[in-house]
This record gives sequence, structure tokens and C-alpha cells, in this order.
Amino acid sequence: MYEIKDDVFYDLAERYDADPEHHCIGEVIYYLLSDGKPYDGLLSHRKALRFVFERLEEKDAEGDKAAVQLHPWIYDVDQALPSPLKPREFFYCPQIVKKDYYGNVWYDAEWYPNDENFGTTVPYWYALLEPVYGRKNTPEDFRTVNRALFPNGTEWLTIYEWTTDWSDFFDAGHEWYGACCWSIYDWSIKRYVVMLVSATD
Repeated sequence: MYEIKDDVFYDLAERYDADPEHHCIGEVIYYLLSDGKPYDGLLSHRKALRFVFERLEEKDAEGDKAAVQLHPWIYDVDQALPSPLKPREFFYCPQIVKKDYYGNVWYDAEWYPNDENFGTTVPYWYALLEPVYGRKNTPEDFRTVNRALFPNGTEWLTIYEWTTDWSDFFDAGHEWYGACCWSIYDWSIKRYVVMLVSATD
């Protein structure tokens, strides 16, 4: 498994977040991966997750070794539990119904943040369109991002949503906004996309 370093998606991501080390759009961090071995279902998805978290750990160690020694990363990918998702469900994108003077947006969707939903898995569309701070994106941004990620469409994809109780990476999201972990395999171009969300106020 290795991280894809050169892809048109990264050029697009820079329009949303100028940090070249974190391809973040909304609250979603994206990792594009490839593997020299044949796809092996859930084992391959778990392998992709393990690669991403090992890479996250390496990046932290490169930045602040003392902090990593005091608070080492905790994760156990083998404890992550998957649930399959249908592309149509995962890529659902609502339309904007109303905007107010302060920039608040209402959608024709049934999911809204409230005290009962805090810390849970947020829908992919919400994590991209409604970040905690900073730029809010539009449904057209959502479609543009996913066209760049999956240039041959979404019918070729195998998608899993994973539990988030197996790593302290997700602790911030459990406190408030939400914690999400998705892995996607694109059969048409033989690559993986791992998406992570963990945000608080």
C-alpha cells in the first residue's frame, strides 16, 4: 500500500485548504491510496486504514517528537467494525432551501445537528458542506469534489463506514461535531480513498 502523491484532486483540494500535508475539504480529510496487490475485500480496506494511521503517526513524530513520546498515538485498526454503504446513500446531496442574513443555511434534508447527534457519525454531505469554522461549501462543491475523486462515477465503488472507538484520533469528534471513518475502493481505477472526520469547537 502506498499514498498517491500526484493527482488532480490535490489541486482541487488546495482551493479549500492551502495546507499541502492535509487534503481537507470541509471537515473531511482525504487520503488517496493504491496497492500493488489484488483487491481482497474487507482485508484490503482494513489494510488501507492501517496505512493511513501509520502515516498519521509518522507525521506527528516528524513534527513534535517530545509530544508524541508524552502522548503516543493510540489506535487498533483490528477493532474497527465495518458497515457497507450503498453509493446512492453515501453520496446523497441535499439542496439549499433557505439562507439567512447571518449565513445560516437550511437544506431539504432530515439530518440536522442537535444535542442528541453530537459526537455521532455525520452524513458525508454535512461534513463537507458544514465545517465547524471557516468556509461553508455548496452542493455544487460537493459534486465537484466527488467528480474529482471518482472520475468514472460512483457505480464502481465499494464503500464501508467504520466505527470510531478504536483510536484517540476521533476523540475530538466524539466530544461534539462528530467522528467518521469511511473507506472506498474504486474498481474502475483500482484505488482507495480513506476519509476521516473528527472535529470539535
